[in-house]
Amino acid sequence: MASDFFESVYQIVRLIPKGKVSTYGAIAACLGSKSSSRVVGYAMNAAHRVKPKVPAHRVVNRNGRLSGKMHFETPFQMEELLKKEGIRVKNDQIQNFKQHFWDPTEALTLD
Repeated sequence: MASDFFESVYQIVRLIPKGKVSTYGAIAACLGSKSSSRVVGYAMNAAHRVKPKVPAHRVVNRNGRLSGKMHFETPFQMEELLKKEGIRVKNDQIQNFKQHFWDPTEALTLD
């Protein structure tokens, strides 16, 4: 069951556009399990082993903080990847977070 949930998480994360971020909670809510944001975090921690690649750097906490940065190869990799996509980060906090936020529930129901 967890691996099915993880795969659903990865499918959503792969849809986050470059230059946008989503949150653990928004992804959990999109999957119909609002209380599973921590499990989304566990999925992101394991994402580096998944093919096709999962852009885990685009998933942050509800306040726009880079709370998962310690799970990347270096403590600065998450920030570097976000900056390459035009997202400003200061003190592990995404600047203009609301401008960069991508809500999967909203985006995926607009089809």
